[in-house]
Amino acid sequence: MSLKLSTRPLEPGYRYFERFVPPAEPAGRPKGPEPHISAEAQVHDSILGPWCRVGARTSLSETAMGAYSYIVNDSSAAHAEIGKFCSIARDVRINPGNHPTWKAAQHHFSYRAVSYEMGESDDEDFFEWRRSHRVTLGHDVWLGHGVTILPGVTVGTGSVVGAGAVVSKDVAPVTIVGGVPSKPIRERFPKAVQDGILAIAWWDWEHERLADALADFRTLDADAFVEKYV
Repeated sequence: MSLKLSTRPLEPGYRYFERFVPPAEPAGRPKGPEPHISAEAQVHDSILGPWCRVGARTSLSETAMGAYSYIVNDSSAAHAEIGKFCSIARDVRINPGNHPTWKAAQHHFSYRAVSYEMGESDDEDFFEWRRSHRVTLGHDVWLGHGVTILPGVTVGTGSVVGAGAVVSKDVAPVTIVGGVPSKPIRERFPKAVQDGILAIAWWDWEHERLADALADFRTLDADAFVEKYV
């Protein structure tokens, strides 16, 4: 079974981009819920939710990005499932290309044979293998500058990955990790507050409800927010 995103049903407000073509006229500052892609970005076979933003010289390939998430300049993501409200800094690499280390040759020619005029077709089984090792980010995940998330890793909702970290293992929800390879530093909140935030699931709120609660997002700490909304 193919894992390509072109076959996935779209939620309201989400758009599928077979291949992004920059508009003839500069788009200017993003306005409204339509996903905004820099004219210098490359987006291929990907799904973007409303209010998503993609920065200059960033590449997305076979990546689904949830509503309100953004990825800024000079980053890349491939075969990735990105939740809502994720904040992805520049120079981030999500699921960099895996090579067939178990075979006699690791080089492109063995699976991109057409480019090297060695065969009439590429190795589609290999690319399906890559797709099967998707990276998954939960909701409200923050990836700092220069982070690398290796294939097959899941980063839980509400987590923080410190700048320059290389993440080779799953990250628990609401946890801060850092280092090479990354290791847990601490949990963001006490367990009761974590459970409350996850139960509230504010990332699933409608746009209007988020706007109505904006003052609370700004002024309440997580403990007080949970007390008010659970």
